[in-house]
Amino acid sequence: MAIERTLVLCKPDAVQRGLTGRIISRFEVKGLKIVGMKMMHVSEDLAARHYAEHVEKPFYPTLRDFITASPVIAMAIEGDNAVDVVRRLMGMTHPQEAAPGTIRGDFGIYLTKNLVHGSDSVASAARELALFFSPDELHDYALTVGEWTS
Repeated sequence: MAIERTLVLCKPDAVQRGLTGRIISRFEVKGLKIVGMKMMHVSEDLAARHYAEHVEKPFYPTLRDFITASPVIAMAIEGDNAVDVVRRLMGMTHPQEAAPGTIRGDFGIYLTKNLVHGSDSVASAARELALFFSPDELHDYALTVGEWTS
């Protein structure tokens, strides 16, 4: 078992469409543990640091304007192979290519408004979690259902 932590963002479209509860429940039902969560506005500076690899690309201004347009729900999620499990639950980046049963497949409409972000690797997760959470905002605790889900 490889217990990992990963960042998940319910993006502005998820907040505006009232889908955050449904999205969050997908991770909880799967047996993943939320170890940090907050609603926040992403500043232009945080957007640039979070999407550093895209800042010089032509689509970045649209991405920045979208992620800063409305609050997001930022979550630190922990579990066995959490990075991969979260990405599978989210579905393909383009909602029209995402399988039914995934978050994007069930609720997504547009590529630029695809509801959720999840770290793409353990290294990215560590970097992204540090951008969105201070150490005192992350909590260690045992889920009492752990013996039933492991």
